[in-house]
Amino acid sequence: MLKEQIQKEINDALKSGDKIKRLVLGMLLSSVKNREIIKRTQLNKTVNDKDQLESQSQLNDKEILETIASEVKKRKEAIEQFNAGGRQELAQKEKIEMDILLNYLPAQLSEEEIKMEVKKILNELDATDIKEMGKVMGRVMAKLKGRADGDLVGRIVKKELRTDRQNAGTYFQ
Repeated sequence: MLKEQIQKEINDALKSGDKIKRLVLGMLLSSVKNREIIKRTQLNKTVNDKDQLESQSQLNDKEILETIASEVKKRKEAIEQFNAGGRQELAQKEKIEMDILLNYLPAQLSEEEIKMEVKKILNELDATDIKEMGKVMGRVMAKLKGRADGDLVGRIVKKELRTDRQNAGTYFQ
């Protein structure tokens, strides 16, 4: 299980003296535990058996990957903010943390691979209007979960919908 792997790597980082990795993974485990507390609180209303409550409130690997992706997104946003504010040293620190976390996520798709998936889904849904962006985004993100940055997917979907719309207009002129 991913949670045990992270805990093991925290111990390894502690032994090897890698403070940054230990801190980043420690913060990640804290985020995982916070999500488990939230999940337990929600389950507490319907599950009465304490053992069952404990086992059901543990995050599975998919939920842990979602937590890691969320932490990576926070780092990306912080990097943008620090770069905009001229704080390169803080941006670099966030980048190092983000790189550590990225090791736990599945390989990210290239922009070209994302574009191909977006085009497939646009064809499946027969979507041509920007008003359908929410429906398209929901389908694309469900398919590419954890393997693509949502902001990048959004930009590609928007561009493809505009391109489709422009091309559709030329067909009828």
